[in-house]
Amino acid sequence: MEFDKIRYIAVEGPIGVGKTSLVQLLGEYLNAHIVLEAIEDNPFLEGFYKNSDRYGFQTEMFFLLSRYRQQMSLLQYNLFNSITIADYIFDRNRIFAYINLNSDEIRLYEDVYSILKHKISKPDLLIYLQADIDTLRKRISRRGRVFERNITDEYLDEVNKAFNNYFFHYTQSPILIVNANEINFVDRKEDLKDLIKKILSHKKGREYYSPLGSI
Repeated sequence: MEFDKIRYIAVEGPIGVGKTSLVQLLGEYLNAHIVLEAIEDNPFLEGFYKNSDRYGFQTEMFFLLSRYRQQMSLLQYNLFNSITIADYIFDRNRIFAYINLNSDEIRLYEDVYSILKHKISKPDLLIYLQADIDTLRKRISRRGRVFERNITDEYLDEVNKAFNNYFFHYTQSPILIVNANEINFVDRKEDLKDLIKKILSHKKGREYYSPLGSI
């Protein structure tokens, strides 16, 4: 893949893996337009982590519609004149929905999702950050979001497994799967430079990447 043909990059991964930090750093380096999901705007999220059965459907529908509106505004942005980097793909919401919703809620969710998904652009390159539970827990604790204090290890493990399974089978875009356990883009600039070098040389299809110091 020639990098001058890449106009839209998405970074994905489970809760706490560091995708937003990477997007911000890549955006600065590549002088790109960045798109960040509005996690803290969801008024149901704090309640969800305390009582997922009660607030699960409201939480997922809010995210679905919020991300849809954001993706529609992305289509209006001129993708041909600059690179755009987002810290999620639209299907992220669907991964969580199948973890958090019951069968009746899933049927209604799928009815809405099937109407919206056809208008969503696919990234030219997807970067998937992969990490183990200990790494995710440490990073969640470090960033200190109040509403994330109630995330259990069991839920985090379920989310991590669901993400790994989804992106193991992902074929909609070229994908670079990154071992993020030992990575530190913020404090170790060599980690960031090494990844950027890999992004610039990425070829079509699926590639796996272990950053400096992770082997």
